[in-house]
Amino acid sequence: SHEVGENNFVVGDNSTFRGKLYNFLNRQDTLAANVFEKFIHFLILGTALLFMVDTLGDYYINSHFQSIMNIIEFIIMVIFTVEYIMRLYSASEDPKHIGFTGKMSYVVGLFPLIDLLAVMPYWMEVPFIASGNPSGQVVKFLRLLRMIRFEKYMNILSFFDDAVNESMDILTVTGFSALLLWIFFSSVLYMTERDTADEDMANYYKTVPHAMWITLLNLSGECPLANYSAAGKVTLGFIGLFATAVFGVPIGILGAGFEESVASHAEDSPDQEETTATSDNPDESKTSSIQWRCFQFVNGIGSKAAILFEMLIYLLIGITVIVGIIQTVPGHENTLSWVEWIAVIVFTIEYIIRFVGASVDPEFSDGTDYNSVLGGITKRMKFLVSFYSIIDLMAILPFYLAYMMPGSWVDNNDEYLRMIRLCRLLKLDKYVPSISLVDDVIRLKRRSLTISCIASIVLWVLFSGWMYLSEHEDHSMEIDNLPLYGCIENCTMSVRYNNFFTSFPLVGIHLTGDFPMVEYDGFGRIVCFFMVIAAIGVVSIPSGIIASGFADIVQSKSKSSNNLPKGGTAGDDWFDIRYRELEGQPPPVSVFGPQMDQLQMSIKIYLDGEPDGTTGTVKRTTFSKIGRVFFFALIIANIIAVVLESIPEVDEYIGNQDGNFFDVFEAWSVFFFTVDYILRLLSARKSREALYSPLVYATTFFGIVDLASIAPWYIQVVLSKTGNLSGDEAKVFRIFRIFRVLQLEDFITAFSKLDNVFRASKDVLKATGLMAIIIWVGTSALFFIFEENNPNFRQCDYSIPLVEVDGEPGCYDFDSTAACNEYYPGMCSQSAFTNMPNTMFYVAVFLGGDWGFVGKYDPHTIIF
Repeated sequence: SHEVGENNFVVGDNSTFRGKLYNFLNRQDTLAANVFEKFIHFLILGTALLFMVDTLGDYYINSHFQSIMNIIEFIIMVIFTVEYIMRLYSASEDPKHIGFTGKMSYVVGLFPLIDLLAVMPYWMEVPFIASGNPSGQVVKFLRLLRMIRFEKYMNILSFFDDAVNESMDILTVTGFSALLLWIFFSSVLYMTERDTADEDMANYYKTVPHAMWITLLNLSGECPLANYSAAGKVTLGFIGLFATAVFGVPIGILGAGFEESVASHAEDSPDQEETTATSDNPDESKTSSIQWRCFQFVNGIGSKAAILFEMLIYLLIGITVIVGIIQTVPGHENTLSWVEWIAVIVFTIEYIIRFVGASVDPEFSDGTDYNSVLGGITKRMKFLVSFYSIIDLMAILPFYLAYMMPGSWVDNNDEYLRMIRLCRLLKLDKYVPSISLVDDVIRLKRRSLTISCIASIVLWVLFSGWMYLSEHEDHSMEIDNLPLYGCIENCTMSVRYNNFFTSFPLVGIHLTGDFPMVEYDGFGRIVCFFMVIAAIGVVSIPSGIIASGFADIVQSKSKSSNNLPKGGTAGDDWFDIRYRELEGQPPPVSVFGPQMDQLQMSIKIYLDGEPDGTTGTVKRTTFSKIGRVFFFALIIANIIAVVLESIPEVDEYIGNQDGNFFDVFEAWSVFFFTVDYILRLLSARKSREALYSPLVYATTFFGIVDLASIAPWYIQVVLSKTGNLSGDEAKVFRIFRIFRVLQLEDFITAFSKLDNVFRASKDVLKATGLMAIIIWVGTSALFFIFEENNPNFRQCDYSIPLVEVDGEPGCYDFDSTAACNEYYPGMCSQSAFTNMPNTMFYVAVFLGGDWGFVGKYDPHTIIF
């Protein structure tokens, strides 16, 4: 007999061995069953690790260790095989799997099929595995598929199924449209690029199937190649402006649907806030006066001196971080060292004051009396091991150690210890919570994050293994020299993907949607296709969940949203408040009499029209309409003029002599824009949008843009007349004319809305902005430390051999570029990551989602 338990799970017949075995394997309702299930999961992770290590090859793994790995692998395969046989035998307890047909339906099910693929090829190809034949690697990779068994706890496939079913109609339409766009633009680029003079470009477009690889990346938002023909550039422009948005719709729908399914099933709920007993709050009348004043002073409470001291700390943190960055530039190691002395002294004083006041700080409360000796000691001990105390010590200790121990290891490695000073940015988290809120976000979204992170990691591991198998023997495409990877010349993609661990970080970058490397063979391109279509949308979900959770936490902690003025909205500032106060109030009367009032009002109606009280629209006179059309055309013409003037052939044809067409056109444009600016200043006294003030208008978005559109021309004229401006320098001022595109805002509202968004989101932006700076500076420091002497970025004079020849060391044989220059003075250089400013530029690009020359990095650095 068969019973159906909770959640429609079949319950086996406990009176038979098969029924007991079925319940043991599927129900996990006993301690032994749960232990066995976790043991199998442990072995699944073990086989994944064995596959990763096995890809390292003979260089890292000797024959003895390989034999041990083979024995472990054999034992695991025996266990997996026995488990599969037991599951197959007991499957008949489920009425759906009775008889031969039922057994076959079980065998072809998703999880049983994965289990079968994990064991059957092993027993068929044991000889290949033992001999190290590549087919054995494929067999081992198949066992990675067992990681999908974690689906039982994540329901990833169920979420995908829900996402597809709920959006099937729109996915069908948009998916077919995306396919048509892919084929169409691949064909167009094949026609435009197959005979291009650039041999490398032509190689990527020699057939339509070849063209489909790069076109796929173009449609996903990537443009890894640049040397296109004129027709190809136009085609890429259409792809970037229009086709990318259409192609990304089905991918976006899948990703959004998956995220929505995860969120709806995860049932995230915030943990209860930890509270501190009210009886433990400090009482000024019962605590030491010195302790209490110290606590208030370092937290900016109670006096103007405390507020000023807090502002001084802000300022010193920013200055010392900038000085620390500057001092990484060769020749500036001791620049502004006196600033560091002042900062360390101030930070030391701050730390001492915090230590004294820690006994009355509620954060370190433990229920003991504040005035007791034991209570003061325990609270200060808790302060010493707290996060901010450690950060404070890291900000000052290296300085004292280097000063007191000249010539020591600390002093000799001062260049890297200086990077620790950048941790001072974390001190700002005390004043603008950002990093500390990450814990709140994780607790708020823990269920959604757990599911999405596990799904991302599983996909990451599977695609890394897949890319390793497809590329570790790919010798078809030549790449740059990679001495750090052991390749001096004639390098190919097989060098980058020579084992799982070098593949892992590169695939991680691809899963973010970036493809800085495209030199893949056919199989590798197929793998990348699935990454573009399916995986990228899933891997990006954790970051989306964190972003939304961060916004929820910050907004919930914001007090401004709870004290909105009547009729106000989040983000309102003095301008919005004053604008509402002026509602229904007439504009002020001019001191120059009624005629000036009439003139100002007439100008206001000409510039902005007159609102129709019945329809709510703006009515304009014929003269006003003509003026708007004229200025719209003038702005467009100025933008076109800037573009044309930058083309050398056009500039040469027009001529560079004074009074040429561009100069005359610019002079007349400035005249009309100046008249418009003066009229707007004059009519501001009758404009509520300017709060009836010319000064307010001049400082608004529109006022600044209007001034920026004419001021550079006047500055250019003055400097030219006084002989302080050359022709080349004048071009800089001409480029400023491009800002006139912002004047289109008066016709099509866009940028001014960003101001509203900014003010409404200022609390979130403040927290995330600080966190972004901390991440930027922190990761830049790590890249600088690990990549400063990476030989992949080293360049030497042609007279220097790449590697040792006849006893003479080569360019790549030195541990650092400085050592290379000591041996070959002035003949060695590093092309990237030479100092912190240089590194911060590259890291800013990386954080923006673009990874240039990624194949040259140390694989361990990419993980950061």
